[in-house]
Amino acid sequence: MEKIKILVVDDESRMRKLVRDFLEREGFEVLEAGDGVEAMDLFYEEKEVALVILDVMMPKMDGWQTLREIRQTSQVPVIMLTARSEERDELQGFKLGVDEYISKPFSPKILVARVEAVLRRSHAVGVGEVLEAGGITVDKAAHQVKIDGKEIDLSFKEFELMAYFVENQGIALSREKILNNVWNYDYFGDARTIDTHVKKLRSKMGEKGNYIKTIWGMGYKFEVDS
Repeated sequence: MEKIKILVVDDESRMRKLVRDFLEREGFEVLEAGDGVEAMDLFYEEKEVALVILDVMMPKMDGWQTLREIRQTSQVPVIMLTARSEERDELQGFKLGVDEYISKPFSPKILVARVEAVLRRSHAVGVGEVLEAGGITVDKAAHQVKIDGKEIDLSFKEFELMAYFVENQGIALSREKILNNVWNYDYFGDARTIDTHVKKLRSKMGEKGNYIKTIWGMGYKFEVDS
């Protein structure tokens, strides 16, 4: 069985080695890049990269620009590393399509746990499981969403959110419950993370975005208009 390939992008070689050692110990294959330019060369050259761990502050091309480049052609899961835990950075990252956020310094064990959680969500999908509601089709095996037969382009996290809503239609879901199920770990960030994703998801759903109802002071409910 081929090893799952992870691209680690950080200008600090010590940090790359630390992350690589822990990931290799868990059986992953690790590719390394010291800046965004080198990362994009590797990303295009090496197909089958399952996940990217990306530092924000780097020379030549920083993490934000690298993420924008990746998102032009791929929805591969991205975990962002940052030395700054400012809220606006996190919100910017989620808007650009970051799947997870880890602030430095961090425990390598926590990083490995997050990597495994993201990969579980991207690979461990029910084979052949197709959900349908109000003209929306969610194919979990193909990681594909169609609205009235037309495929829409969703980020990894938007897809997970869409699938969770459709699976739980008619049920009021608190932000805490959504975080625990879609983000898959005890997330201590701001609940606006969810609001940002819901806003983007609604806009991509067009008029069917109205199916995601806001429950003020609590969270959301996915309900198909009769």
